[in-house]
Amino acid sequence: MNVLTIKGVSIGEGLPKIIVPLMGKTEKQIMNEAEAVKLLEPDIVEWRVDLFEKANDREAVTKMISKLRESLADKLFLFTFRTHKEGGSMEMDESSYIALLEAAVRTKGIDLIDIELFSGDTNVKALVTLAEEHNVYVVMSNHDFEKTPAKDEILSRLRKMQDLGAHIPKMAVMPNDAGDLLTLLDATYTMKTKYANRPFITMSMAATGLISRLSGEVFGSACTFGAGEEASAPGQIPVSELRSVLGILHKHIRE
Repeated sequence: MNVLTIKGVSIGEGLPKIIVPLMGKTEKQIMNEAEAVKLLEPDIVEWRVDLFEKANDREAVTKMISKLRESLADKLFLFTFRTHKEGGSMEMDESSYIALLEAAVRTKGIDLIDIELFSGDTNVKALVTLAEEHNVYVVMSNHDFEKTPAKDEILSRLRKMQDLGAHIPKMAVMPNDAGDLLTLLDATYTMKTKYANRPFITMSMAATGLISRLSGEVFGSACTFGAGEEASAPGQIPVSELRSVLGILHKHIRE
């Protein structure tokens, strides 16, 4: 699995990199949250744009990107609009979603952008090309908040993301029991050892899936999400606790 280095952050080696989401609804909330999150020293800050009260206003979104870029300085900045069908907070039609992502890429104020796998292959390929033209890296994602697909299906989706040009494939699933957690971990390890030629992210959500957020260095997931002022998905724990456990595992894995 190749390592991806962006602004000195090497994704795909050593400790899983910590991503912390900004979950505010208003400009003031988001900017205050950004200042608080910086103190947690995450590797990547994610702006969850679907929670922003003006997410339908592309001009307002691009202005917020500029303000966040200034606030975050050299911190890696991931732009994410999570669609409603994949657990997001706002309904947006496909064409508006694509146009929003295009506008975000063109600002050149972001380092990474989340593109959902099931947005149509033609749309996804065009967005990946546009992102690469503007030196923006693509986190290609799929989220299942109802179940954990079979191992082969998880692998199929991750491999398709690679084929479509994702720099970092990402898949999140919901476990109904510990067996589902094992399915996700098994798929992760198989992806790492047999198919991955770039870093990727997997997670099993909710309390049952917490182990998957902690054990990426063992099974292969290159990043993990920690809660800042608010969690963006079930099962996220505070950054301080997350970093502590990751550090303990890293120390003893390498002994």
